[in-house]
Amino acid sequence: MKVISIANFKGGVGKTTTAINLAAGLKKKGKKVLLIDVDPQANLTQSLGITEDIENSVYTVLHKEAFGEKTKITDVVINASGLDIVPSSLDLAGAELELASVYGREQILSQLIKPLKGYDYVFIDCPPSMSMLTINALVSSDHVLIPLQAEFLPLKGVRSFLKHFELVKKLNKKISLLGFVLTKFDYRKKMNQQVKEQLLKEFSDKLVFKTHIRSNISLANAQEKGKDIYSYDKNANGAKDYSELTTEFLSKFK
Repeated sequence: MKVISIANFKGGVGKTTTAINLAAGLKKKGKKVLLIDVDPQANLTQSLGITEDIENSVYTVLHKEAFGEKTKITDVVINASGLDIVPSSLDLAGAELELASVYGREQILSQLIKPLKGYDYVFIDCPPSMSMLTINALVSSDHVLIPLQAEFLPLKGVRSFLKHFELVKKLNKKISLLGFVLTKFDYRKKMNQQVKEQLLKEFSDKLVFKTHIRSNISLANAQEKGKDIYSYDKNANGAKDYSELTTEFLSKFK
């Protein structure tokens, strides 16, 4: 089982879109995937059609684990639009304060994930900041995957994230950078090409996924309907791009 955090300091760069559609792409190839939403904004949860308040969420198990109650993360897994997810809730916004005084607070999520069985991949959708929730996700993970929009401000955010990432590696020596996925990409835009070239210059080509996710309104529409792109429109460019990304993603684990 590989645990992968999907993270970036910048919001709106395609973290949630990538989590959902990469998970769906892997499911189509026979892989078993669990999604964990640790963002208090709950975009991943809502994008899978879970719009009502839920009694049990990732907050439930984090809170219980932090304060010594026996709990299993599988107790709060639900199936939404065909994908297994540990949903988020508004209660998660208060977790930062609650965890502040807890011993070993950086490893609470890790303790919950360790006993998991039956999944090939676990994707953790992180908040757009280096919060205690993001740190918990990274400490739990084998890899981090960074989606970013092909513009210069998101690229600055990546550089900032990587500085903090080096500090997190002291808490989790096994974690590595799986790579960067360029999203909302338009091959006609000079800036998009320049950001791509800059990424390749700063990092090896092994760390920049060759598959780019093109700008595609169907991706946003699918999330609005609570579906992955394949269920919404299997012929959309977004479906083709995430299918290619899934194949490239799997190639990294051969």
